[in-house]
Amino acid sequence: MPLKDNSIEIRDVDMAFGSFVVQRNLNIKIGAGEIFVIMGDSGCGKSTLLRHMIGLIRPARGDIFYGGVGFWGLEEEEQLATTRNFGILFQSGALWSSMTIAENVALPLQQYTKLTPAEVAEIVTLKLALVGLRGFEDYYPSEISGGMCKRAGLARAISLNPSILFFDEPSAGLDPLSARRLDELILELRASMGCTIVVVTHELASIFTIADSSVFLDADTRTMLDMGPPKTLLTQSKSDKVREFLRRGEPEPKVA
Repeated sequence: MPLKDNSIEIRDVDMAFGSFVVQRNLNIKIGAGEIFVIMGDSGCGKSTLLRHMIGLIRPARGDIFYGGVGFWGLEEEEQLATTRNFGILFQSGALWSSMTIAENVALPLQQYTKLTPAEVAEIVTLKLALVGLRGFEDYYPSEISGGMCKRAGLARAISLNPSILFFDEPSAGLDPLSARRLDELILELRASMGCTIVVVTHELASIFTIADSSVFLDADTRTMLDMGPPKTLLTQSKSDKVREFLRRGEPEPKVA
């Protein structure tokens, strides 16, 4: 179903596998059009929360609301319709190695639309141009760099013009220059598409560059410690652990 708006609310959510609680009492609001970062130390449940948000795992308690509608209260068909509004870039890029870049990007269009082959090809060219890969349509994933694979995965994620984009550690495995270019691309896509963007990352450079707001998940207490703009949390967080995480023992970043 089309979203009324692309705001997100995580309301009273517990995440658990059997008796093992990953996180509890999560209450998070993400405004329409925001870039929101999920951060925290390794093992705190960042990627697990992302999987709950995209409908792969049901919360042990609570619900996740898209445009004011609770996802887990919907019928399965309605859930599937809701997820059609999502675009997802997994950590590895998750491209099919036996398919060209163009074929990878075309796949969602072929599966979920009734567009003609010519129309699909036109959209594929446009999406690859948006991520700086025009001219690489006939290359295979093994023939391009890791950063280019990430951008190809992003082109596929935006092929259906999603209202919400999810990124799982988008900078993982990238050199600093490629990571910075990907951050710039994320900002450009938000500006051009108006989508809400949720990013799981622990990369400080990315956090301070792209995030409008953020949440810190703690592995020890198994709940969120603070939420807000990273530059504000850096100096004003009520949690010593959050401020320490954002400093990482380095000199305090300059705050605009």
